[in-house]
Amino acid sequence: MSSVSTDRKRTAPIAAVILAAGKGTRMKSHLPKVLHEVADLSLIEHVIRSVSIAKPERLVVIVGHEAEAVEARVRTAYPGAVTALQDPPMGTGHAAMQARAALEGFEGDVFILFGDTPLIRSATYARVVETKAAANATLAVLGFHAVDPGAYGRLVTSADGELEAIVEAKDASPDQLAIRYCNSGVMCVEARALFRLLDKVEPRNAQGEYYLTDLVALARAEGGRCVAVAGEEAEMLGVNSRRDLAQAEAAFQDRARDAAMIEGVTLTAPQTVFFSHDTVLGRDVRVGPNVVFGPGVVVEDSVEIRAFSHLEGAVVASGAQIGPYARLRPGADIRSKARIGNFVEVKNAVFEAGAKANHLTYVGDAHVGADANIGAGTITCNYDGFLKHRTKIGRDAFVGSNSALVAPVEIGDGATVAAGSTITRDVSADALAVGRAQQVEKAGLAKKLRAKLAEAKAALLGRARDKS
Repeated sequence: MSSVSTDRKRTAPIAAVILAAGKGTRMKSHLPKVLHEVADLSLIEHVIRSVSIAKPERLVVIVGHEAEAVEARVRTAYPGAVTALQDPPMGTGHAAMQARAALEGFEGDVFILFGDTPLIRSATYARVVETKAAANATLAVLGFHAVDPGAYGRLVTSADGELEAIVEAKDASPDQLAIRYCNSGVMCVEARALFRLLDKVEPRNAQGEYYLTDLVALARAEGGRCVAVAGEEAEMLGVNSRRDLAQAEAAFQDRARDAAMIEGVTLTAPQTVFFSHDTVLGRDVRVGPNVVFGPGVVVEDSVEIRAFSHLEGAVVASGAQIGPYARLRPGADIRSKARIGNFVEVKNAVFEAGAKANHLTYVGDAHVGADANIGAGTITCNYDGFLKHRTKIGRDAFVGSNSALVAPVEIGDGATVAAGSTITRDVSADALAVGRAQQVEKAGLAKKLRAKLAEAKAALLGRARDKS
């Protein structure tokens, strides 16, 4: 059976229920709140990724607003997930009730999570489970000590540290509002107690809703033990507005930058570098200012990525050099000691070891052989308006500046393409290909042309003065 390991006490199997039915009206968006992204991954996928490390036997997502869109993303992120509909929304307790059928027969602990809290670490979830097991508690709540408690629910604890109640700010007394120990919303409950307790929840509060937080008092009334686990406030940020979304992005980026530097990456100007949720960087990678990593980037050891470069869906092998001002698009495969220079764009193309395109070049749908050189202004003309076609450039080939390689076409090993050529047929190995129009010279014509243009310009200026 799936479990989170602990040295203190073996924990029970885990199920997870993620509440994701809200409209998120403060986002001012047509997109469901939980599908907004931090580091190129939706909020709910962040939650799923963190809790999935606990290997839950069942994962249930409660959907409501734009249910089909949320369901589609959830099943992509976690194919084994089950969804349940909350309609109409009547509070967090009511939302959790909708998981009853999906959890039928499950014995263990049920995590209740929120789909808009992307920063909670898997280790924090594990600590909640471990603390609950060690205390032999019915229920454990993840809390935090807030600098400004504001509208957060307050955790009321006893002198011996047990959790006595969670009081919503709107329902709290002045003394309770002074408490700075706050509720994150995350709760872990014994499955055998969960729905029995939920059935006792009543909407006796300022909102007229079924509060999940009432489970604490209900469990204690049955003689159950409840505990609170303190986490870091920075992890507990819930995204309810665009401002919150920006704060979550900033927090994720700070965390990713620190992790990269701890693992041996040099960031020249850390605050200007942006990572995706799945960026992988090797040791001794050097990253210059204003570099952006989109999804799907793997960079091996000892790579230099110079300033203002953008990478997405790309693999960069050890010793390669990228940028400045380079763009690697999906399918870019840059191999050992290859060089992609300034204002070079690579898409769905392989650069073998030592190959280089140092400036002002587009290489798409191509294979560039080892130690080949692509001159400035070269374009692989890969699209005919309907289909994409590939270009193959051989080992040690040299493509002169301002060349157009009209795909499908192959440049043989060791071949040279003269600068300014348009290549429409294959070039044999070690051959020189010249694809230019014939140069024609007309003696004295430039002088005559300059005189004629100067006369026309003077006449134009004269007419303008006459009108004024």
